[in-house]
Amino acid sequence: METAGNSQSNLQKYLNERLNQLQYRKSQLVIAEEAGFANPNFISMLKKGRSKLALDRVPSMAKALEVDPAYLFRLALEQFFDESVLKELMPLFNSVITENEKEILDTVREASQGSNPDLTVEVKEKLSELFAPKV
Repeated sequence: METAGNSQSNLQKYLNERLNQLQYRKSQLVIAEEAGFANPNFISMLKKGRSKLALDRVPSMAKALEVDPAYLFRLALEQFFDESVLKELMPLFNSVITENEKEILDTVREASQGSNPDLTVEVKEKLSELFAPKV
């Protein structure tokens, strides 16, 4: 969610990062066309926080950006609701897993040979350390 000042929303940050990654293969114009936007400047408007990504446009935008639609959807939701509403909504949508999360889960199942291991305090701490954002 965008905060006061010049802070970017999580969607803006993600979009800017992804566009930088794709810039050598795809222009913003191509991405806008692939996502089905009539106005090619719409990508710039999203990047600057001047427009919101409509939830029904998430699948086409995700395809154009070559990203997981479930993750992009969660970021797009943040544009429309304040913190109190998001606190209630996000548990519903967090049960939708991204492709990366599915691969992690599949790896855990493979490593544990399908034994459904307990999530002990120690295991939870190690996972938290492993997946903590690198600063």
